Amino acid sequence: MITEPRPPLLRRLPAGVWVGALWTALVGFRCFTRENELHHLFRYHGNPEDMPLVVTAVVTTLVASLLVRLPLAAIVVALAGGMFALGMWQVPEAAPLQFLIADAVVGYCAATRSRRVSLTALALPLATLAGLLAWGAVNDYPVNPLAYAGFAATVLIAWLVGNTVHQGRVHAEALRGKASEQAVTAERLRIARELHDMVAHNIGIIAIQAGMGSRVMDTQPAETRNALEAIEATSRETLAGLRRMLGALRQGEGEPAPLEVAPGLAELDRLVARAAGAGVRVELTRRGTARPLPPEVDLAAYRIVQEAVTNVVKHSGTRDCQVTIAYGPRELAVTVADPGAGPAGGTTGTPGTPGTGYGLAGMRERVALLHGEFGAGPRPGGGFLVAARLPLPDAAVGDTGAGTAAETPLEVGP
Repeated sequence: MITEPRPPLLRRLPAGVWVGALWTALVGFRCFTRENELHHLFRYHGNPEDMPLVVTAVVTTLVASLLVRLPLAAIVVALAGGMFALGMWQVPEAAPLQFLIADAVVGYCAATRSRRVSLTALALPLATLAGLLAWGAVNDYPVNPLAYAGFAATVLIAWLVGNTVHQGRVHAEALRGKASEQAVTAERLRIARELHDMVAHNIGIIAIQAGMGSRVMDTQPAETRNALEAIEATSRETLAGLRRMLGALRQGEGEPAPLEVAPGLAELDRLVARAAGAGVRVELTRRGTARPLPPEVDLAAYRIVQEAVTNVVKHSGTRDCQVTIAYGPRELAVTVADPGAGPAGGTTGTPGTPGTGYGLAGMRERVALLHGEFGAGPRPGGGFLVAARLPLPDAAVGDTGAGTAAETPLEVGP
């Protein structure tokens, strides 16, 4: 059973208790500082410190008690206090103050309640003023229309101020909700890319090794054993990666991060070995001076090579592939090229058909998140080429480019 901690005792007291205590202290101070003040507090002789003080104390205490649960009733109490002070108790000094208290409640309703409740709160004081004007006209009671217009203006201003606060809160909540939704979507896409790049590659290698082993099982037992060993190693690596990802997803706030690190370009030699086991020879070339890269760039570069090599293994129909990693002063260039099965062949689908998977989309998203450039397409002489340029921190400072990577035309040089 889930239990919430109770708030402190003083916070559990309603607002009316604190307002009542304040007025009790003020009235008590008034009573005991002069003789016979208690008698004069309940009679009005033109002194605003006598009867108006008691009327204001009673009304504000009731309004504070009803404000949160029954705000419309709080407005009625404030208006009724003003009417009684003006008509029955003959305390004209208290009536405007009670009306201003009603204005404050109108502003509170406009800021915190629904539109229906706030409009009802606005209508109550306006209807009261209209009723007083009508009553004065019928009974020939002298009234000042300008004074009533001024009171109506205070009601409208209080409602407009509260409504502005309400709209600001709604706008801020909408922005927070949109930001939260965008964060969830970005995280979902990131997880989808990681799962696709890791699982698709390894499962593709396993499927190829299993097919190769089944074909040579009777004639080449040694090759079958090699295929089974490759399947075992790839399966263990896939399981380890899945455990690492699930551990990160289940990680609670404040818990230590998983000990396993994300793969990077240092893992390319193992990737080349797995591709060789699947029957594709990968020629890996490194240009420039290799140096530590930011984790996000290192991971993105590795995933691009992994996905491109996986597509070569699965779709190109060739047994050769060239991977080039070029370390520049301001960017990292990654290219993966294969001769393919002909001009229509490529890494995006079966030979002669366009690809329909998420591999290219995932690579393009990774590059876009790093404000780099990405291109992929058939080579003029046949085969397929994937190229990406990832800016390094020195080059990325002050980058204000769009969040989408531009796909540039690709030409294969001599």
